[in-house]
Amino acid sequence: MKCALIIPAWAPQEIFPSGTAGSQINYWQPLGTLYVAACLLQAGHEVKFLNGAFLSHADLLRAIGEWRPGFVGIYSTAFGWPGATRLAEDVKRLDRATFTCAGGPYPIAVQEGCLGPGGEGLDAVVTGEGEKTVVELVERIEGGQGLAGVGGVVFRDGAAIVRNPPRPLITDLDALPFPARQLLGAASRYVPPPGTYRRRPVAVMITARGCDRRCLFCFQIDRERAAGVRGIRYRSVENVLSEIELCLRQGYREIKFLDDTFAADYDRAMRIAREIKARRLAFTWFASACVNQVDAPLLRAFKDAGCWAILFGAESGVQKNLNAIRKGITLDQTRRAVRAAKEAGLTVSAPFLFGIPGETFEEGLRTIEFALELDPDLANFHALTPFPGTDLFDGRERYGTVSGDLRDFTYQGA
Repeated sequence: MKCALIIPAWAPQEIFPSGTAGSQINYWQPLGTLYVAACLLQAGHEVKFLNGAFLSHADLLRAIGEWRPGFVGIYSTAFGWPGATRLAEDVKRLDRATFTCAGGPYPIAVQEGCLGPGGEGLDAVVTGEGEKTVVELVERIEGGQGLAGVGGVVFRDGAAIVRNPPRPLITDLDALPFPARQLLGAASRYVPPPGTYRRRPVAVMITARGCDRRCLFCFQIDRERAAGVRGIRYRSVENVLSEIELCLRQGYREIKFLDDTFAADYDRAMRIAREIKARRLAFTWFASACVNQVDAPLLRAFKDAGCWAILFGAESGVQKNLNAIRKGITLDQTRRAVRAAKEAGLTVSAPFLFGIPGETFEEGLRTIEFALELDPDLANFHALTPFPGTDLFDGRERYGTVSGDLRDFTYQGA
């Protein structure tokens, strides 16, 4: 079957406050969509990827109308949901027989709510990891079968909305094909935000899924809770190195590892670094780690293997506020990690949050003072945002007023 996987067209000025819209442009490669594409290709389907970061809404509709796919999968975050529903409606206007489905963070969080008012153009949403679910969904559609029993799907059945049981999270990540980066076109188009890369083109990659943290603001918890699985699922070191080598053959010069906590398994992280060095793989890389999971030997090994930057989620300079967001770290652990990273010769990036429940104005100033004390190479300050699918959103009535209008949500920073 012809399958079109689409990121809707969007303009930052239509989503974010005008003063910060220009800083919201982000051209990271869409890793989740590329994994789904790879699985569809492996199953024998034709796949076209269309990215609204580079195409207008009219361009997307023109491409769909010319190619006439039987299945259209639309990726969406909370920010992108209005554009996703608009696209689904317009695809249906082109051909009512086209099956439209949405996936991504927002559909995972809201689930059957996505098929309610405003979501009339959608036939289904995927409520978890998409690789196995979308392949089974497409095969059912192609075979003219119903969707009953397809795990991880909410779908329309006439006037009814049916919620199937969740699909278990994928435990054998090595069994997945590598992301279908060949569908991206020119890799040079994907330019990450300034300060987040040293060389281009940049590939994004994930070596594990899940997180051992339980941060109040994080979406991972809801995803794992729905599937009945907690913790981190790791790819083997050899599988990770094989994908790195493939990226280098494809011409990539830098890799951004998107793991939430790259060093959660200390020994595994050390093995990856040592293997990169032993194989003389010439690329630079950037990773994120938790401050209480690294030490000087590991950070030196990262540097020796080509790592140029490390991100530590410092979040706050007030311990009670770190406790409030369930960060699981101390201020002294952050101090030690930043010091060790600098001594290893790594560039240090440290994001901070304002608006933590219970935070006072004076405590916000203490966070700024803590950032000055740490003296990272890059410090970002963000408004804590209660995105759907987070414990912060679920408990929003305890913390204050939250707008129900997605246009009021912003991940703005400075």
